[in-house]
Amino acid sequence: MRCAYVESQDADRPLDGLRVGDLPDPGAPLPGWVPVTVRAAALNQHDLFSLRGVGLPAERLPMILGTDAAGVLDDGTEVIVHAVIPSPGWHGEETLDPRRTLLSELHPGTLAERVWVPAGNVVPKDPAVTWAEAAALPTAYLTAYRMLFDAAALRPGGTVLVQGAGGGVATAAVVLGRAAGLRVWVTSRSEAKRARALDIGAHAAFPTGARLPEQVDAVVETVGAATWAHSLRALRPGGTVAVAGATSGAMPPAELNRIFFRSLRVVGTTMGTRDQLAAVQRMLLATGARPVLDGVLPLAEVGEALRRLEAGEVFGKVVVEVTA
Repeated sequence: MRCAYVESQDADRPLDGLRVGDLPDPGAPLPGWVPVTVRAAALNQHDLFSLRGVGLPAERLPMILGTDAAGVLDDGTEVIVHAVIPSPGWHGEETLDPRRTLLSELHPGTLAERVWVPAGNVVPKDPAVTWAEAAALPTAYLTAYRMLFDAAALRPGGTVLVQGAGGGVATAAVVLGRAAGLRVWVTSRSEAKRARALDIGAHAAFPTGARLPEQVDAVVETVGAATWAHSLRALRPGGTVAVAGATSGAMPPAELNRIFFRSLRVVGTTMGTRDQLAAVQRMLLATGARPVLDGVLPLAEVGEALRRLEAGEVFGKVVVEVTA
């Protein structure tokens, strides 16, 4: 089975351990799992974390990369794969299971000709959504949807600041926020990325750390240390910072005095539920919004795509076509 996988790990040179080649089809790890023939899979920072050895123990190598995919069940049903795998016997929301994993952490991932998932982890794909668009949804767009409408509880007319324009979750937050009737502001160190953010629907774009015209209802925070102080300063009293990542470092000063004195809410969130993934697709169909794609390329070129992702050269999602 053709796939992209982690052969070895290196924190400083993660791409040295990437291989594109053949591994055996692992088959169903547990009863009730089904195979999906992968048509398209999207790349994420999670893939680079795995190559660095973050969240993936070396004893599980070789491990097929990838959390996001769209493909076809054996009966011909077109589906989107939900990547959050609850532990056996867990009942309740899958994101709250302390033993949950994502595809490519414990079980082989989606950058392969076939991936096995629990039967409940697939969402029917609407024909109006392309394979590449569908593959972009399960991590970035699901995470952004949950941050905006669950963690931050934003409603039409609210103002949201999205830190770090250009990343997968950030671009998803711009697209979904604009489609939902939010006023969307973004920040970036890059003038080019600020301009691109305006092109895809942001109402205003500012340099990282800039003083804003007014305070906002919520902040979408995935950058971490580099933007944390600005995120807290940007919030109106009673506002919410929704946190789903810390790509620049996870240990900034907490600024607890500001948080309690201004009654700010800090809400952590990871991925989302299968039902929320279905809701994201419904939102796209109802509004006409679509994921921002940086490019679509064959599996053989996944190394170059991950290099660009590591270098911060990507705007939106990179999608890999796996099977025709």
